[in-house]
Amino acid sequence: MARISGIDLPKNKRIEIGLTYIFGIGRSTSKKILSNTGIDLNIKVNDLTEDQVNLIRQAIDQKFKVEGDLKREIQTNIKRLIDIASYRGLRHKKGLPVRGQRTKTNSRTRKGPRKSIGSLKKA
Repeated sequence: MARISGIDLPKNKRIEIGLTYIFGIGRSTSKKILSNTGIDLNIKVNDLTEDQVNLIRQAIDQKFKVEGDLKREIQTNIKRLIDIASYRGLRHKKGLPVRGQRTKTNSRTRKGPRKSIGSLKKA
């Protein structure tokens, strides 16, 4: 089992797909890493040698921010926006969509479930 950046990669998947389980690495980044290290895209994770795993690990450490470092950077960027009270920061603070989406309908992911207003009883 290959363990890279604190993540256990799935054994039975191709390495190109397996690397995407690391936060901050998508398909295109995965292809770049593998082409730079000279590893075949179609090889399975459990068929990797220890040398190949070390090559991938070094390539990721040198060029990319992944997992904890990337998450920390994202959180500090959001905190900075909130501290300077920019429009985007205020939207983050209120838990509303940040990038200009409509909020009259939709945006339930950011706003949470609807808060129902109790119906009035007739006397």
